[in-house]
Amino acid sequence: MAAPYPFTAIVAQQDMKLALLIAAVDQGVGGVLIMGDRGTGKSTAIRALAALLPKIPVIANCAYNCDPERTPAGQCDNCQQNKNQVVKTTTVSIPVVDLPLGATEDRVIGALDIERALHAGEKAFEPGLLARAHRGFLYIDEVNLLEDHIVDALLDVAASGENVVEREGLSIRHPARFVLVGSGNPEEGELRPQLLDRFGLSVDVATPQDVKSRVEIIRQRDRTNKTLKVSLSNGDAKSLHSEVALKKQDCRSVS
Repeated sequence: MAAPYPFTAIVAQQDMKLALLIAAVDQGVGGVLIMGDRGTGKSTAIRALAALLPKIPVIANCAYNCDPERTPAGQCDNCQQNKNQVVKTTTVSIPVVDLPLGATEDRVIGALDIERALHAGEKAFEPGLLARAHRGFLYIDEVNLLEDHIVDALLDVAASGENVVEREGLSIRHPARFVLVGSGNPEEGELRPQLLDRFGLSVDVATPQDVKSRVEIIRQRDRTNKTLKVSLSNGDAKSLHSEVALKKQDCRSVS
């Protein structure tokens, strides 16, 4: 898997980068919507954000990244059942999960684990993308082209912070609190008003027109292609990673 393009190597697009950094520091902003022409670095910036995010504590072996510092009421069913036992914890990177346009509803919200049902005769739940995105970011490219039934499922979960699945003899309830990040080209379709309301920040981006910026984009791309490993660990990236972690601590201290 190719390494993502470094966030600090993205030229111009200051408003877009600022909006993403705000969401990285304070996930309570309510999501980020980035709309603009193709080739403006929307997807590149969002995927590069993952390298700047700090690690978070989670309950070990929990499929939903439950927070050990939350009360049992805010955890999944399995973690609630084990609340009287010694809780083992670990740290993981804040998840940044892609929701592709062609994803089925089963893949998004979760469904019966067919493999376990056929081989072991067990009725078990296979968590979906919403479970993976809990306490992190859910990214939707071409969000304005998302199918209506997927949008409806997202709206229900985003409003409640909880994913409820009742199908195929399963009744599952698990936390699903995430920052919704969407990007798209406004010329390809409008965003449903109900989904638009789920974004706290909105940014319009355009292709840089000045020659200086366009030349710098080419130079930075060429430089990064040749020294990608160096770029990923350079001083600017490390400094920004540390700053995001410190600002998140500051937010928690005043909330």
